[in-house]
Amino acid sequence: MLNFLIILFAISLIYLSVSERFRTYAKLIAAQGILLMGIALFELKEVNTASLIFILAETLIFKTIVVPYLLYSIINRTGVYKVHNKSLLGFYSLILALLALVLSIVMANALENPKIDTVYLTIALFTLFIGVLLVVNHKLIFSHMIGFLVIENAVFMFSMSVGSEMTMLINIGILLDIFVSVLIISILINRIGSKFNKLEADNLNSLKN
Repeated sequence: MLNFLIILFAISLIYLSVSERFRTYAKLIAAQGILLMGIALFELKEVNTASLIFILAETLIFKTIVVPYLLYSIINRTGVYKVHNKSLLGFYSLILALLALVLSIVMANALENPKIDTVYLTIALFTLFIGVLLVVNHKLIFSHMIGFLVIENAVFMFSMSVGSEMTMLINIGILLDIFVSVLIISILINRIGSKFNKLEADNLNSLKN
């Protein structure tokens, strides 16, 4: 069951890389929250009750409910529903995603260590690459925010790869990063959305003037 959840998580990353609608992004982020909760439940067997409750709250409540709700609010407020037309075509994005998966497998095996779970390290690297791909491949700020949230999930996976006992400090850091990223970019989008017709990252340059 654990391997099945990990495979589903990897598939969601590939789907993210080729998707062209922001509502799909929001749904996939929510789905990843559920998958991370399931992975945490199956993997964290020796963690104390308080830490387990915090991890479940982080994955189920924040990643699955709060963050997608904020994303939908931003989508409805800005009226931007699709990625920029200058983004890389889905086919080429899929090729890059598959290359990222192969590179992740190679790197994880090259960094093989008895104290590190190779499977989680592979998925963590793959998640990181997909997050970076979303940032580099798209013009709109919303896509950059999704990429950042995906990178946050990579941090979660990196934590899982080094051991099943995730400390409270790591979880608080992850939770704080996600909250701050959504809060700050929500403010940016609301401010920029009232001034520009298109929420492109290039528009940030004109704010200096």
